Amino acid sequence: MTIHEMRIAFGDTQSEFAARYNIPFRTIQNWESGVRKPPEYVKELLESRIQSDLCNRKTRVLPKHDEHKKELPKRSDYIGAASWLRVVRKSLGGSFVFALDEALMCQGNFGGRSDEYVVWGYGDDSASDFNGVVLLGNYISSYDVREKHGLCFTDFNRTVTDALANEAILDMQGITEALSRYYSTNGNSFNGIFVPPEYQERFAALADDAINYYEN
Repeated sequence: MTIHEMRIAFGDTQSEFAARYNIPFRTIQNWESGVRKPPEYVKELLESRIQSDLCNRKTRVLPKHDEHKKELPKRSDYIGAASWLRVVRKSLGGSFVFALDEALMCQGNFGGRSDEYVVWGYGDDSASDFNGVVLLGNYISSYDVREKHGLCFTDFNRTVTDALANEAILDMQGITEALSRYYSTNGNSFNGIFVPPEYQERFAALADDAINYYEN
């Protein structure tokens, strides 16, 4: 794909595409006009990210309990989020990538809930054989994934974007708490967090909630 084709796939303007991937607007202009060519590794990175973002833009619904599906280990049976997540990943398969609240637990940004039922992530359709699993997509770029203590999970930027994309069905307590912690440990700043253009207005409101989170 050319840079122009990547941008058009989203229906973005050049400025929107630049904001989506935190690339200077002038750089996008130069790449598309042929004044300059992007380094091959940058082009490959962008294409991987874009393919992931496009294929995961799906409408989500929370799963209902199905007596015919298998059950995951219960959160309340384990001490600490990491110990529970490790047995969950073993049940779902080694390629499963935790997202949203579970990613925040892996990052150490959210302790989770003792009655956790929904598990968010990216992986094979076979993960849906278990009650409570919500697949955000079958594929996610390796550039958005981190690994720690044998657990694979989305990085913080991707976690924030996924939260905004699924806000209608997501309990936002976890992401609000995590953003509040980020703000206080990052010199009272959200520098370093980048969200796609379509979520920037909503992120601004969420950021305000996060700043006031521990005061309420």
